[in-house]
Amino acid sequence: MAVSMSSDIILPEEVPNLELPKHIEFLAKYGTAKDDYEFCMTDFLRMSGMYWGLTSLDLMGKLDHVPKDDVLAFVKECFDETSGGFSPAKHHDPHLLYTLSAVQILAMYNELDTIDTSKVVKFIQFLQQPDGSFWGDKWGEVDIRFTFCALATLTLLNKLVEVDTKKAGEFIFSCQNFDGGFGSKPGSESHAGLIYCAVGALSILKEADKIDGDQLGWWLCERQLKSGGFNGRPEKLPDVCYSWWVLASLTILGRAHWINKDALVRFILSCQDISTGGFADRPGDIVDPFHTLFGLGALTILGYDGDKNPKLKAINPVFCMSQEVIDRLGVKIQILRLGTE
Repeated sequence: MAVSMSSDIILPEEVPNLELPKHIEFLAKYGTAKDDYEFCMTDFLRMSGMYWGLTSLDLMGKLDHVPKDDVLAFVKECFDETSGGFSPAKHHDPHLLYTLSAVQILAMYNELDTIDTSKVVKFIQFLQQPDGSFWGDKWGEVDIRFTFCALATLTLLNKLVEVDTKKAGEFIFSCQNFDGGFGSKPGSESHAGLIYCAVGALSILKEADKIDGDQLGWWLCERQLKSGGFNGRPEKLPDVCYSWWVLASLTILGRAHWINKDALVRFILSCQDISTGGFADRPGDIVDPFHTLFGLGALTILGYDGDKNPKLKAINPVFCMSQEVIDRLGVKIQILRLGTE
């Protein structure tokens, strides 16, 4: 178990190897016990939970370990014919977060043609506001996360032209702070997860080159602690999920080489549970599909597969999906290289 300090942890002395077979077993079994308390209490995010688990399996080349027909039936059951959005589970309201997850799952299985994409487009169009921002659902919350979800969903559907992308870009830059980072809305604190949403959305819009990559890259690099892990903002503990948010953002900005990659690998590997499989936020904590995906995703960007494992698939830093799916859809994004901004 890791020892906690004020704003960092001390890693265990022995770092395990990457245990892909254990992670495959963990994910394939996760959520099958439908009477469990944990299963019932996570109903409100089930669609995203399925995306996290299925993407992890896809990166390991084991998507077939989950019954495809059951997955597709669940996704279609969550489609709201009236609004055009997807809910996290049946009897919940549709929301942009879960609409993106549903579309990502369908894209993984090459099943996008099985839904009425025109209704999905109308759902997203309805949620865009005059300032370019997006509501998450009909109740009116604005967050830069929802801008990313809207633009990513439309891009996967090849329908990005159906919203005001110019206004969307202006809203994103209105969320930028003096330190180069981005918050959830104008005036909000810079945060690594929200920076990922901003940088990813601007990559989709082909406007990432408008970012001051040196300033933002430095802020992101400062998130790496002595343990090798990243935190999401100053004075916070490291968390495996920020391995993805920070590293993917730096990859889009062309500055992933600015960090200590070996130290990050050591931190991520330490967060595995080698008995059950899966990754936790920090060593010794409870594992879950969320941290498992972002741990594997970061290792994939870093080019780390371990010595005895099958190779992980390449991952797209914007969509957090296997690159082969993005290539199949013909999606193009903007990735910066130093000297080209």
